[in-house]
Amino acid sequence: MSLLWAGLIVIVVSAVTISAMLFVRRRAPEGSYFEDGDRAAGVFGVIATGFAVMLGFVIFLAFESYDTSRSGAENEATVVAQQFQTAQLFPAAARRPLSDALVCYARNVIDIEWPQMRSGDAENLINPWSIAMFKAIESVEPKAASEQAAYGKWLDQTTDRQSARNDRTHGAEGVIPVPLWIVLFLSAGIIFVFMLFFADSGERALVQATMMGGVTVVISAMLLLLWFLDNPYHSGVGGLPPTAMERTLEILDQQAKIVGITFGDTCDARGVAR
Repeated sequence: MSLLWAGLIVIVVSAVTISAMLFVRRRAPEGSYFEDGDRAAGVFGVIATGFAVMLGFVIFLAFESYDTSRSGAENEATVVAQQFQTAQLFPAAARRPLSDALVCYARNVIDIEWPQMRSGDAENLINPWSIAMFKAIESVEPKAASEQAAYGKWLDQTTDRQSARNDRTHGAEGVIPVPLWIVLFLSAGIIFVFMLFFADSGERALVQATMMGGVTVVISAMLLLLWFLDNPYHSGVGGLPPTAMERTLEILDQQAKIVGITFGDTCDARGVAR
């Protein structure tokens, strides 16, 4: 969701609630519908405070999930670059297949997995190049000390890469369950209805509109922020792009030139096997 759409949603919702307040104000008695304004304000304070506390707590959890997804994407890209270096210490027969598989893995993450996460289809994310790397290393029999050290390091890095990948894909599934969204919108609706009972024909329309508009803008903006944090891979401003993995591909290309190797035609530019 872009900032334009978010702004339009806030404006439209505010316009609707302000119009409702001004409509109810026409027939409202002076002093609002409540005979005891202090008691009504106390009840409203309890409702609004409960909603604010719950919303703040949920936003905190959603932000943690957002930050975990961002960190996972960066760590995964870092480990891929490290594994490329480790692969150069393997026996000559295994270097090329592992190097090619890492490059294809990165391309697949950028051009296949990222669009799936952005569309919310993250349940069946499978990177086939993880299996290709496992098959390539399965037949390796390290003999030299450096090869044995590289073999053990590769296994550790594979575990780190998978852990980082899990962190990255976890955020794409969303951490806020549907019942919690229902409770949040129901609470926001109750606050809106309660605000209508504060309609006062003896007060100026501008004051009534400002009162309702201020509450609406804050609540709608907070709910949009919650949606933003719960969908870290959206295409709008602030969404997480595959920048780290794209940077890793550039690093791999530079490292390949340094060590004097060329990538094969194992996959195309999108990471799809040829």
